[in-house]
Amino acid sequence: MKVLIADDEPMARERLRALLADHPDLRLVGEAADGREALDACAEQMPDIVLLDIAMPGIDGLEAARHLATFEPRPAVVFCTAYDEHALSAFDAAAVDYLVKPVRRERLAAALDRARTFVAGRAPRADGAEHAAGNGAANGAANGSGRKRSHLCARLRGSLRLIAIDDIRYLHAEEKYVVVHHARGEDLIEESLKSLETEFADHFVRIHRNCLVSREELVELRRASDGRIEAVLRHGDKPLEVSRRCVPHLREMVRHL
Repeated sequence: MKVLIADDEPMARERLRALLADHPDLRLVGEAADGREALDACAEQMPDIVLLDIAMPGIDGLEAARHLATFEPRPAVVFCTAYDEHALSAFDAAAVDYLVKPVRRERLAAALDRARTFVAGRAPRADGAEHAAGNGAANGAANGSGRKRSHLCARLRGSLRLIAIDDIRYLHAEEKYVVVHHARGEDLIEESLKSLETEFADHFVRIHRNCLVSREELVELRRASDGRIEAVLRHGDKPLEVSRRCVPHLREMVRHL
């Protein structure tokens, strides 16, 4: 089985490397110093087990674990952290175990046994089902832990792009996908617009049954020549259609901009 270590402390990674030597059935395939590196390495190497620190710069371990829940096959996550107060959030993020540093040999061995059991029990998914199932798990973990993500994760054939929430201009639902329109272009994700609206209620506002707009992007409502109400965005190439039911709330919001 393949293992990846993610920890911003070189000494902590060195200790885990040494302890893994007791397990000849495991092969270390990579190391990362933060959550973004960990996700990139996992997308490339597809490890079976990830030994993941929580307190890391940028994307922390909890958020990285929620993104890892969308991977197929999904890796077994074992948190290795200096703090015990994150245990509940860790299991909400679907970790198989939670180890407090300094990691003891016998505790790591027990955690790796749990991880092996998890990996052995992973059910293969048919092509096309993997992302929807994974994203459902990620959403549940995010909502259960009460922590919002700082990024969305777009994946296609092993590649990965992290999109900062603050860079997103609007989200538009198209069939089973959501198109993320952001500062660098567009990406597809397989999450429901409703779950995104719930998780990021303070950041996005609904203007239509199929569209959420960043509150920072909305600058004006105007009436088109055919009588429809449109939303003008700060960085939009064209206005977006507003449904009648959303107009009263949006008008009140625009008045206070």
